[in-house]
Amino acid sequence: MLPEKQIHPFPPLYDAASEVLILGSFPSVKSRQQCFYYGHPQNRFWRVMAELFKSPVPVTIEEKRDLMLRNHVALWDSIASCTITGSSDSSIRDVVPNDIGLILASAPIKIICCNGRASFDCYNKYILPRTGREARLLPSTSPANAAWSIERLVGAWEEILIK
Repeated sequence: MLPEKQIHPFPPLYDAASEVLILGSFPSVKSRQQCFYYGHPQNRFWRVMAELFKSPVPVTIEEKRDLMLRNHVALWDSIASCTITGSSDSSIRDVVPNDIGLILASAPIKIICCNGRASFDCYNKYILPRTGREARLLPSTSPANAAWSIERLVGAWEEILIK
């Protein structure tokens, strides 16, 4: 598979009540095909969210959207466009970051969390200097992060729960 220049194909998910912003790196091939976040069936993101919010695992995009907004969680990615091979974060080059300013100006975001190292590194390099707001690194829910069990992921991700 050859590297390809890709542009993020779908908008952020948020509303005026969003308090937590979760940033991925760049959508996987499956997510790009579905035009929604965490579309790969092996990605544990939706299972983790369901556990945290004591909810059934959402299946449809509408159920996923509803789960996030009902729990005041916004979703977007650190990267607006890049050169990438398939879904491999380690292959990402030529990064153009997303401007999260619109979300920060429109919603009372209390914490910003990055789903994995690639998102966190991109955030710190390109976005932090613009916003001045620190982000938290959370373990990736990607199937490539097989060292983390679902139970460990849920424990680590509990910090998105706003008390």
